[in-house]
Amino acid sequence: MPKYKDEPTAVRVYTVCDESKFLIVRNVPSLGCSDQLSQLFSTYGQVEECKPMDAEDCEQYTDVYWIKFHQVNNARFAKRKLDESVFLGNRIQVSYAPQYESLSDTKEKLEGRRKEVLSRLNRKSAIT
Repeated sequence: MPKYKDEPTAVRVYTVCDESKFLIVRNVPSLGCSDQLSQLFSTYGQVEECKPMDAEDCEQYTDVYWIKFHQVNNARFAKRKLDESVFLGNRIQVSYAPQYESLSDTKEKLEGRRKEVLSRLNRKSAIT
């Protein structure tokens, strides 16, 4: 809740196209901990790939990782829970990476969202 009535709340809105089953994880300690990172993210769903991104710029003694989930919902849940969390002493930063999606990935994502919205609408109409 804002301190003052005129002060706007801080809200970050993601559209369907912003979300992705691909995540970029920054500020991971450079300790060769890809297995631990993959294990942490796999608690939120099936991780298909987890690999370091050598071409990305990062701070000294940290790495950047690319993680691919099997489903968008799992990536969404993992991002919500793990963004700004502490991993091996560093506060990791998790962001979506829709630029790595293929056309079929995007179609699948949009179709899944359409079905999700329709099921919610059908549930609401059944209640009333």
